[in-house]
Amino acid sequence: MVDGMVRDDIDVLNAGSGPLAVLVHSSVSGARQWRKLMDVLAPRFHVVAPNLYGYGQTPPWPGQRPQTLRDLALIVEAVVPRAASGVALVGHSLGASVAMAAARALGSRVDRLVLIEPNPFHLLRDNGRADAFAEIMGLRDIIKTNAARGTWTVAAEAFADYWGGAGTWAGMSDERRAAFTGALPPNGHEWDAVLGETTPLSELVSGLPKRTLVLWDPATVRPIREIVAVMQAGTPWQFEELAGGGHMSPLTRPDLVNPMVQRFIES
Repeated sequence: MVDGMVRDDIDVLNAGSGPLAVLVHSSVSGARQWRKLMDVLAPRFHVVAPNLYGYGQTPPWPGQRPQTLRDLALIVEAVVPRAASGVALVGHSLGASVAMAAARALGSRVDRLVLIEPNPFHLLRDNGRADAFAEIMGLRDIIKTNAARGTWTVAAEAFADYWGGAGTWAGMSDERRAAFTGALPPNGHEWDAVLGETTPLSELVSGLPKRTLVLWDPATVRPIREIVAVMQAGTPWQFEELAGGGHMSPLTRPDLVNPMVQRFIES
């Protein structure tokens, strides 16, 4: 239920039974990125992984106005029953920002939150991290410009090499490139959602569970490193390093990520 309306347009993966764990995917990925984590958690949890706008069978964003994090958070809230308590939320990259927005709205029903390589870029803008903010805005401009031109392959190469490391695009098969490019259009709206956020870190902290874990690779891209640094200085949360995992660690290193997530939400 969302605002009194049943949401039957959301494509959701389900597994297991027990306390609810909701997994929120990153950009250009979709709920299937969590398949291995769902297998790990299903013996003890009812695991739900919704597809955000434009992923899986969830309809694309209608584009009548700029997308917001609240729009995306409503999808997450829709898969949480009103009577649910003790909910665990896990989000990766964009999904981490969405999970934070959803956790603030769900309040006391959420008692554990895991943020993997979180991307609330407004924290760079609002906390004196001008160079890191300019770097991520450069990528945003490439995506937005090529989205407007319809040159999605150019945007896809830039996106893949930025988040996956130089040579990621060159190392993809033609089939993988086509699938990646086809999954990119929702990202054109997701920049609006993340960059339109204005909530100060102090307000985020007061509205989120005390039991919050942040996972990141200390060698990840600069904007994420600096977001984590801002969080470390301004929150009482738990922080653990995913050394060697990279930004896409839930996909590329589930062997590293999944035991850390499992340990935290089962504790």
